[in-house]
Amino acid sequence: MTYFTAKQIYERLHPDLKEEFLKLPSLSLDGNDLQKMRTEIDELIKTTGLPHDSKVKVYDQFIQNSDGTKLRLRIYDPIVRTRNAPGILWIHGGGFIMGTPEESEERYLRFALELAAVVIAVDYRLAPEHPYPAAIQDCYSALNWLFENAPTLGVNRDKFAVVGASAGAGLAASLSIMTRDKKGPKIAFQMLLYPMLDDRGITESSNMTLDDRLWTKKLDKIAWNHYIGHVKEEDRNSYMAPAREKNLSALPPTYSFIGELDIFLDDTIIFVQRLLQAGVPTEFHIYPGCIHAFESFMPNAPISVKATIDMLGALRKALS
Repeated sequence: MTYFTAKQIYERLHPDLKEEFLKLPSLSLDGNDLQKMRTEIDELIKTTGLPHDSKVKVYDQFIQNSDGTKLRLRIYDPIVRTRNAPGILWIHGGGFIMGTPEESEERYLRFALELAAVVIAVDYRLAPEHPYPAAIQDCYSALNWLFENAPTLGVNRDKFAVVGASAGAGLAASLSIMTRDKKGPKIAFQMLLYPMLDDRGITESSNMTLDDRLWTKKLDKIAWNHYIGHVKEEDRNSYMAPAREKNLSALPPTYSFIGELDIFLDDTIIFVQRLLQAGVPTEFHIYPGCIHAFESFMPNAPISVKATIDMLGALRKALS
């Protein structure tokens, strides 16, 4: 089993990331730390102010879920675009237990402008207050709303992409499986960024490090337990953890990337290989010396800029 100490992780880091890596805070989800981390995220957004661009109309849309609850969608609509624009359903990360659409607002604005696409970010319900199936239900409701309202939004129903990061990528993968099974709206493309796919944590990379600046197996177990801990092992399925799906055929063309020093590395490699074996067109990148969500935590590093440009290029090609 490969195990890296904090010092070894730093030594293996890509040179572009080393300076900013030292500034990363420790992560902890014990006791009241979850609520503390959520509050810190909210305060960070409120303090610095959300990024904005006069060329993109940003607004909240509230829709009704199948269970009667209200769901907030945050929409980014370029002022100048074609009437038949692509639609991107974006699912944020946070281990199913934290995060908001606004924390990646700058990214949504850029993607809306550079791809001339309407971006819809889902403010799905978080565990443990709202465990499975709340989050995936919210994502499926958002996708159906996007499909039903595509003519009003000026979105092309044949050009829907589903994009997720970390736990959001796990939800995106589960959403594609669920949509296929239910014969729901057609998803033209899925983008799975360093996806959180498997609750079992059985691969070698799952135990890569205990460095608490990174997403570790301990944090992973806590997050999965909050999300699906109430479900017996024998009852867990791919709508909860997409790596459990036995049949990956007939899923959308896929793009995925991950850092070499991410505990989800092996899970992602296995999932990508299975997609290819199932006949799903798939492009996959491993960025050397990079950690989980590196392009989000350190967006100005040259390797992060490259990852973002690669991501944009893949979406542009898929939705053109």
